[in-house]
Amino acid sequence: MMTEQNIKDLKTIVSEGECFSDKAHLSAYCYDATKERKYPECVVFPHNEEEVSRVLKYCNEHLIPIIPRGAGSGFTGGALAVQGGVILALEKHMNQILEIDMENMVARVQPGVVNMQLQKAVEAVGLFYPPDPASEHYSTLGGNVSENAGGMRAAKYGITKDFVMALRAVLPNGDIIRAGKKTIKDVAGYNVAGILIASEGTLAVITEITLKLLSKPKYKQSAMGVFPSIQSAMNAVYKTMASGISPVAMEFLDNLSIRAVEEKFHKGLPKEAGAILITEVDGNLPEEIDYQICKIEEKFFENGASEFVKANNEQEAADLWFARKNASPSITIYGSKKLNEDITVPRSKLPELLERIAEVSKKYNVVIPCFGHTGDGNVHTNVMVDGSKQEELEKGHKAIEEIFKIAVELGGTLSGEHGIGISKAPFMHLAFSKEEMELFKAVKKAFDPNNILNPGKMAL
Repeated sequence: MMTEQNIKDLKTIVSEGECFSDKAHLSAYCYDATKERKYPECVVFPHNEEEVSRVLKYCNEHLIPIIPRGAGSGFTGGALAVQGGVILALEKHMNQILEIDMENMVARVQPGVVNMQLQKAVEAVGLFYPPDPASEHYSTLGGNVSENAGGMRAAKYGITKDFVMALRAVLPNGDIIRAGKKTIKDVAGYNVAGILIASEGTLAVITEITLKLLSKPKYKQSAMGVFPSIQSAMNAVYKTMASGISPVAMEFLDNLSIRAVEEKFHKGLPKEAGAILITEVDGNLPEEIDYQICKIEEKFFENGASEFVKANNEQEAADLWFARKNASPSITIYGSKKLNEDITVPRSKLPELLERIAEVSKKYNVVIPCFGHTGDGNVHTNVMVDGSKQEELEKGHKAIEEIFKIAVELGGTLSGEHGIGISKAPFMHLAFSKEEMELFKAVKKAFDPNNILNPGKMAL
């Protein structure tokens, strides 16, 4: 419990007018995309790394919980103040692109930079930052690193961790560290940057990020395949990926998702299809694009596709992608409460995963639309229930637990991009042994012995 003196002290540590404990600020920072509410006792807007250091040092000495926060767009409660304390809001002031280094093809940014802001800035000079989470228009890069965000382009380019070269961060005691280098090769010392990625703000506060950039591909093309069953679509995914083609994206919608989008937006989607796959390829030569699209078309038809549609311009591409980008809001026709999880399995296990999810749906009599990033085995499962009925919620959570168990049995994991936070913390024992959890706790204690940084997250 913070005291009035704590608030007064913090006001002297940061710039004037950047520390608040009024109801309006506490309410504005008490929730994230989970829509759960956990009220902090104070909200601080640091101007720079030095202020972050002073705030952390003070909170560590007084055992005050501190929660780093970007845009609050996470789906697992990672930015919630579950034990009260201070929200360290980094989006207001620490939001600058510090450098775009054309010679070394890297960018240095502060954690509050919005993902799309960087994408546009580097594309303006012919470069490319591939990670594109669905929240790219508002999520911050600090949050992306802390959750190891993915996106549709992960099938070819990977996820956030694949582009982080170096970090600056502040430890709970106020010490400032640098992890990693701007160099392509660096094998000196432990990979501390790798430990901080996906740590959900539990180990240190990231204050600067150095990201790898690529040359922007000159051409791209999208296409859609229509399949009679979810199994045939999933077979087409891993057969395509095994053929030597590397699509930028390989996204799918099952029949429930297709029907929801069509009911809401009337786009002429094939309502009777078992599934659709939407894909994109890129490259620097038109011939390269043609080869990839033709090979994908071949593999789709070999695996049961009834139709293959190519986009011939940007508008046609946007029309193809509309269904995938609007699947999430559309499936609310099936229930007022969406229990949204993002399990990941090896691509070859996708058919079995979705078959077993269908069995869970029947067992608990709940609707479970599925869509997602099949190019990397990442499926968004959405257990739809009536949020006003407790028995419905309980049934939904039991279904989710079974789905987690299935994913782990198939060699998968609890989350491909959303993280653990508080939502998935109760299920960590399904994916990790007692010994592994003890190791995680030892790492946490080494960085944060007083457990002030984002406590209550990741079952730590």
